[in-house]
Amino acid sequence: MSALEHVGDVSSRYVHVEKFVRPEPSLMLGPAVLKWYDIAPEDETVPLVVRALARRNLRDAAKSGELGISGELGFVILHRCGASFYFLLVSTWLNENELWETVWAKPTDEDVSFKPWPREGSHIPTFCVWELAAVCHERREWSDYLLSARNDDARRVYLQSSYEGIA
Repeated sequence: MSALEHVGDVSSRYVHVEKFVRPEPSLMLGPAVLKWYDIAPEDETVPLVVRALARRNLRDAAKSGELGISGELGFVILHRCGASFYFLLVSTWLNENELWETVWAKPTDEDVSFKPWPREGSHIPTFCVWELAAVCHERREWSDYLLSARNDDARRVYLQSSYEGIA
């Protein structure tokens, strides 16, 4: 019996669908500037009201200090995970080459705001397969930025480059 017979099982009930990554206008949170991505099935885009709520929640959290970022560059992923469940992932580049992440969620339509998502344990989830489309693009762009003069022009190039397409 091969070890491969016991690893990587995916439920036969799971149906994988493609989702679409859409860049939206960047978000300024004080001195931090974050690119924005919506991820959702192509025929079930992120509603404008949900995106507006997410942006307002992040602005409020940045002002109060709850978000814990300042002066960084990075990106936000607003991921529609189901009919009413959304993850809000805030990723910033720190220590030159590290991607740091804050995870918030809005689990139901009844939730009136995004809240920090509890993450306990030693082996925890990071990005799902759809989110990695945006993350891979951002990794390449950040590496290009690190190899550049890292001046205002290079920061503009980084901020103007976004991924759009199938995830």
